[in-house]
Amino acid sequence: MANFTTSPGVAISEIDNTFLTGQPVQAGAAIIGPTVKGPYETPTLVTSYSDFTTMFGDTFISGGNSFSYLTSIAAFNYFNYGGTSLLVARVASGSYSEASSSITSGIGLTAANTILNLTNASIIAFTASFNGVDVILSGSSVLDVFNNATSSVVIPTNPNFYTNTTINSSASFSTPNMIISSSILGITGNSYYYTSGSNTIFYTGGTNAVSFTLGTISEGIIMNSSSSLDTSGALTSGSSDNVRFEITNSNTGSGTFNVLIRRGNDITNSKIILEAFNNVTLDPNSNRYIANVIGDQVLNYDSINNQMQLSGSFPNKSRYVYVKAVNYNTPNYFNANGVAINAYTSSIPINGSGSFSGAVGTVLSSSAINFYNNISVQTQGLVGNDYNNMIALLGNREAYQFNVLFTPGLTNDNHTSQITNIISNTISRGDNLFVPDLVDYNSTVGDVVGMAQSRNTSYAASYWPWVRIIDPSTGKQVWVPASTVIPGVYAFNDKVSAPWFAPAGINRGGLSTVLQAQYKLTQGQRDTLYANNVNPIATLPRQGVVVFGQKTLQKEQSALDRVNVRRLMIELKNYVRQIADTVVFEQNTLATRASFVSRVNPYLEGIQQKQGLYAYKVVMDDTNNGPAVIDQNQLVGQIYIQPTRTAEFISLDFILTPTGTEFPS
Repeated sequence: MANFTTSPGVAISEIDNTFLTGQPVQAGAAIIGPTVKGPYETPTLVTSYSDFTTMFGDTFISGGNSFSYLTSIAAFNYFNYGGTSLLVARVASGSYSEASSSITSGIGLTAANTILNLTNASIIAFTASFNGVDVILSGSSVLDVFNNATSSVVIPTNPNFYTNTTINSSASFSTPNMIISSSILGITGNSYYYTSGSNTIFYTGGTNAVSFTLGTISEGIIMNSSSSLDTSGALTSGSSDNVRFEITNSNTGSGTFNVLIRRGNDITNSKIILEAFNNVTLDPNSNRYIANVIGDQVLNYDSINNQMQLSGSFPNKSRYVYVKAVNYNTPNYFNANGVAINAYTSSIPINGSGSFSGAVGTVLSSSAINFYNNISVQTQGLVGNDYNNMIALLGNREAYQFNVLFTPGLTNDNHTSQITNIISNTISRGDNLFVPDLVDYNSTVGDVVGMAQSRNTSYAASYWPWVRIIDPSTGKQVWVPASTVIPGVYAFNDKVSAPWFAPAGINRGGLSTVLQAQYKLTQGQRDTLYANNVNPIATLPRQGVVVFGQKTLQKEQSALDRVNVRRLMIELKNYVRQIADTVVFEQNTLATRASFVSRVNPYLEGIQQKQGLYAYKVVMDDTNNGPAVIDQNQLVGQIYIQPTRTAEFISLDFILTPTGTEFPS
């Protein structure tokens, strides 16, 4: 009988009676690994390779050379062979944060950074704040422009103040403040100055009040695009991996404006607009409120509770940015007569473009980082512990659904602890298969067999040897572990057949993107590997490189020592669990049991018709739900199945007979 916790739920047991003596949930794959950019430690679903590169990038420069992470190569193979959804959990070394950008409003200057005395070349720092239509400059001391002393405040009399070419109406002084009453609102970049005899003092560096702030969803310094503009309007730090923004159609009459998210390396005359959010407002009572239209939610990993913490109120509609803060809300922008309220009009952002800055976190730019066939304990700039948080998080079956998991870059010989934790999580979840790599490049058959002998589970399957491919992003020929190409095999198998078919052999196990395997395995080597539950990647004449095995790492001989049966069980349990979830808290009656059986039987029949089962039987009646069971608030069901086995050992006899011999009927 099942072991229940104290809270209600469904417990499903798996009973394997196949040991030898002597419509399911459409979950895709998951991958844990480093990427060029993207949300850090925030599992994110992508549905195409284009979607993946948009969110996570493809190549980067390290030590003067161009590289791709194994994560990207695995994602390419998965989608290239027909994969439909991939959950990507980005890991990295060190701290990572987003870049942000402050979008200015029509409100006047809020910061005057320096005062420069041209005669005496002296500089003193000031701060400033906006008060109505006045700019107030304040500081603990003011430069005495007449005697170059920094003692008590000396206030010049009747100076002339300018904002670029606009003359201000007046200026007054109140120790230690200097108050400028402007005839118009200040604009971005204004320089305030006054003249007194031969002395001219400039007030520079002013910026308008911030209307709202955007943050990038992707994290790492690669998102910093803030830099100077060249004559074409290109940002020096702009790239295809980061973004810039532009405000257009700013209209104080309607209180609306457009927010454009542009690619970081576009130019003024050839803008690459990634997203456009039109007619947004700062009015929180409007359905076009900027936070609602773009989104303002942020997910952060909480390592103490091993869960994602969500902040913000509105789901993110943008793939690139979120609204980090709105400084000047304009609730009910219009008065009773339908006219914009004066106090709100200057809050609307002004037209213009800008960039992002402030992000931290980067790939180490050193040729010592181990990539491709050089990965070892230090793998692609990371170590095993960098994976721990996401390994723990993806152990949560309720939050994350997938049917196969890959971690290219981790190997059993160098990252034993991480592989152990993943296998433990996979067994506990019971709804996915893990594909680990066992050894590094240049290992031997003996090495890989030794690593395989240390594992015993039907929830993991491993493949060997390494293979050489053309990196889809750099065009270089590189050596990669098997787990970077096996995602494509699983995706193709599921696309043309079903999970309960073997992802192996010429029909479904071909590796067309592979140039060669590291070793052309002999029949004897393949026999040794397969006897020790390692699936050989064989090189066959006229067929090329092919996956030629489908064993799990389970040592005992049973139906579950084959990948196709394990994946069949994963599909069956996922689907039946869905049905069982709808029965929790229903009346434990004949009608409820009959309803359950009537929903499960057609599904199993469909699997049988698609060659997944030889036979099946569902029992949920009085025979296993007697009074004692019912009184314990339990509903018991038993599902008997006979999984279809694969033909892996084919015996063909050619029999020569004398002329005239009658052939057997």
